[in-house]
This record gives sequence, structure tokens and C-alpha cells, in this order.
Amino acid sequence: MRLLHTSDWHLGQTLHNFERHHEHQRFLDWLLDTLVEEKADALLIAGDIFDNANPSSASQKQLYRFLQQARQRMPRLNLIIIAGNHDSAGRLEAPGPLLEAHGTSVVGSVLRLDDGSIDLDRLVLPLTDGDGRVAAWCLAIPFLRPGDVPRVAEDDASHNAGGPDPYLAGIALLYRQALAVALARRQPGQAILAMGHCHMVGGEMSNDSERRIVVGGTEMLSAAIFDSAIAYAALGHLHLAQMVGKQHHIRYCGSPIPLSFAEVGYRHQVLRIDLDGETAADIVALPVPRAVELLRVPAKPAPLDQVLNALHGLSPLAAPPLQLQHELPFLEVRVLLDAPEPGLRARIEAALDGKAVRLAKIETSSAARSPSAEAMTLDQLDQLQPADIFRQLYLQKYQREAPKGQLSAFAELLLPGTHP
Repeated sequence: MRLLHTSDWHLGQTLHNFERHHEHQRFLDWLLDTLVEEKADALLIAGDIFDNANPSSASQKQLYRFLQQARQRMPRLNLIIIAGNHDSAGRLEAPGPLLEAHGTSVVGSVLRLDDGSIDLDRLVLPLTDGDGRVAAWCLAIPFLRPGDVPRVAEDDASHNAGGPDPYLAGIALLYRQALAVALARRQPGQAILAMGHCHMVGGEMSNDSERRIVVGGTEMLSAAIFDSAIAYAALGHLHLAQMVGKQHHIRYCGSPIPLSFAEVGYRHQVLRIDLDGETAADIVALPVPRAVELLRVPAKPAPLDQVLNALHGLSPLAAPPLQLQHELPFLEVRVLLDAPEPGLRARIEAALDGKAVRLAKIETSSAARSPSAEAMTLDQLDQLQPADIFRQLYLQKYQREAPKGQLSAFAELLLPGTHP
């Protein structure tokens, strides 16, 4: 049996006010063709389908058109979707009955039975091969909030694979409970897979585009939550494709397109998993073609004159038809300043006039700061005036005293009645 694993589409995402519909559509078209070429039996989509909980109608249409086309081109394809932390579980599940009639299973949330216990049956889904026979079982666990997981007493949590935190221990317990159901159902030769949208210990984040699930890192899960009986764990949430704990069968596939300039160097991919009976025999990365390039000029922040020279050297716009404007690269300009530059944007935009790029972001930074002064006491801080703080911050950032003109302007801002 052959599976494809993808996640973190973030349909509807904008990059500094530029919409990404074209890039997402190019990816979905490629994915459709890849499913057919690879003769896949199943597609696992591990959360963050949309970029926010209230996606636009265009983003929703993009998803449902893809699902309809995938089913049309591959009538026996198994499709399993779980919700991520960016998704609205209820919105994702709302068309579930219609999607199930066309072979797509959507698990947005954890439901409870009348007695308060978790409905495990809807989290354990069969996967069928080309002949329609069950070949594997999938633990389809969506992004879990504290109220979704079984309660674990703090004393018991310390002995749990999730660690001492009751929330993490509850997640580990839920995976064990779902695994027990799968083990009871599977026949010899059938593999067990797991899906999850979570942050695993040691996982590398993209700070510019990934939303922390819980402040402080307490959401980080140990790979020990995945029992040795699980042939493959298909994870979502982290945008960099990576293994977890150097374990070949526990994987983040990563996002299919760069969702921030921090992800320019990522190798965006979909993972292909070939099952041989109860094990994952082969895992191969399938690179996703990049529809629109993201450029950082220069590669490292540089003084403004050097930056402007680099921008002047960019390729000119060859007057493309209007419909090709959405294929122009996005540009982040990186400037190293030693003093404020009020006309910075105007100078950069002038240098880019007629260039074949779209200016998305101007990133400014200052030279390395000198060692911090000795920490002040609360009494000393209480005696500081706003102008003193302004002078100290200016000196710390630019390594020079604030000009008199800026000190005067700051003092004017402090006067009552001079601004709304």
C-alpha cells in the first residue's frame, strides 16, 4: 500500500498583504498529478488546512474542488484530514457527511459519548487497498486542546509517556487508547499508522510563521507516545520537513510552500510511504516545485548604499501581461542602519522601479550592540524620565548619542495637547 503525507497548506495565507492563491493552486494541481503518477492508495493531510479559523469562501472552494477532483481521478483513493491549531474544528467537520459519501474522512475534534468517555471509534479509521480490502488502520488524532484529552491525575502523569504535565500525559493516554482499538481490529499483515498535529520535543520551528500552541514550550511531546506497533507517524504543525528524535518513521512532512522568508531555504516536500504488511518499507521525499520565488536581498543585512546597489542590479521587468504579475518573486530587503532613515522606503521603492519583483518586506537591523550596562534597581528605574529612556535606547541601538533634533521631537510628543 502506498501513502502520501502532507500538511500545513495554510490555504488563504497572505505574505505581507500579498495573497497566495496562485501558489496554493499550483501546489494542489501538482499534488493531483502526483497522486495519479505515484498510484497512491491514500492521502493523509495532517492539519492546518486553512490559515485561520474563518477561511474565505475562495479558500474553502479551493479545498473542496481539490477533494472532488482527487476522488474523480482516483475513485479508490482514501483521504483522511485532521484539524490543526489554525483550523476551526467545527467548520472543517461541517461538510463531513457529504465528504464521507465521497471517500473523505475529516476529524476535526474529539467527541464524547453519553457517559463522558471519548468516542474512540471515530478516531480509528480503516485504509483500503486498490482491491477494496482493509490494508491498514489509521489513528486520526487532530490537534488536541486540554479539554479534548482524557484526565490523568498529576501523580499518574509523572509515570506517563507524556511526562509530568497532565495535558501531555492525557495526549499520550489518548494515543494508547486509540492504539488499543486499532490492535483489536487489525488482522495479520495490516499496518497501524498515526496522525497528529503537535509539537514534538526537539522539533525545529519557523518563528516567523508558526503559531506557538502553548506559551512556554509545555506542549512539546515525546516521541515515546508512539508505540513500536505504529509503522508510521504522519505529523503536522512544523513547517520544516524533519524526522523526530532521529526516528525514520516519525515525520513532519513540512509545509508545501514557504510561508515566510525564514523558510526560503526549506526543501518543501510531500512524503511517500510504502507499506509492506505491518511495516513502513520505504519513505521517500517528493520535492514540491516552487511556483513563486522568495528573495532576500542582500543575503545578510548590509548598509543602505550597498543594498541600493544590489537592488539596482536586479533583473528589469519585461512588461509581462497582467496575468503573470502573480508569478513575480516576492522580495525582502535587508538593511543595516546606524541611524534612523526616515526616507528608507521611498529610496528602496525608487531603486526597485521597473524591477521584476514584488516588495513584500523591509527588514531593518542595527549593528551589534555593546555589552549591556549594569542592571538597574527598581528605585533607579523609577527615577528615570521618558527622555532618559529614549536617550539610552538610542545609544544602545545605534552606538551614538541621539541627535538634538530627535530629542526635541520626542519632547514635543510628551507635551499635553500636541497629539490625539
